[in-house]
Amino acid sequence: MRRAGNSRKPVGMKTTVRLGSILIVLVVLAGLVAQFVVTNGTTGGQAATTLWIILGYFTILTNVLVLATHAMQLLQGRFANPQWLGGLTLWIIIVAVIYHLLLADLWQPQGLLWWADFLLHTVSPVLSFLWWLVFAPRVKLPWITAAQWLVWPLAYTIYALTRGMLTNHYPYPFMDMNVLTPAQMAVNAVVLMTGFFLGGLAMVLLTRLRG
Repeated sequence: MRRAGNSRKPVGMKTTVRLGSILIVLVVLAGLVAQFVVTNGTTGGQAATTLWIILGYFTILTNVLVLATHAMQLLQGRFANPQWLGGLTLWIIIVAVIYHLLLADLWQPQGLLWWADFLLHTVSPVLSFLWWLVFAPRVKLPWITAAQWLVWPLAYTIYALTRGMLTNHYPYPFMDMNVLTPAQMAVNAVVLMTGFFLGGLAMVLLTRLRG
């Protein structure tokens, strides 16, 4: 994670900004711990197996990035790179959009699993977007940034498909090669990347309006 802004002077974080980051860290940490506890119960307390399972999901990995970014900002007392913050916000928003549009109706989580689901798919994205909108450095990003933000979802797609081929388990139905043909998977990937790209363009536009 690079430092904020230009090489002239790092942008310090005010108390209200730090409080916002603290809230995000606590929410994401609570969601991740809840998810670990629930999953660990299904693996017979095998922590390594539990980690392997949950680290296969884009939701978990992206929330880990959110947690690490805000924790690092708090430790360093300054903002992360504006381009990174914008991309991180885009990715966690897409987590919420895909989940609530495509996945939420496929299951009915209960108890602690419901809380993990709610914190990681809803609260974390909303707080992250509001924090970015209100507090993040107001830097106008170039339009090419929307394409650069595709690196993470593309890397995850390759990672998830590779894991799936090795374990015969795929994290999401829209990339399940047990039921999809390669052509169908390719179409789904193009649709997903198009969604990320259009979302990225909207984020870049917001940076220009904010700036």
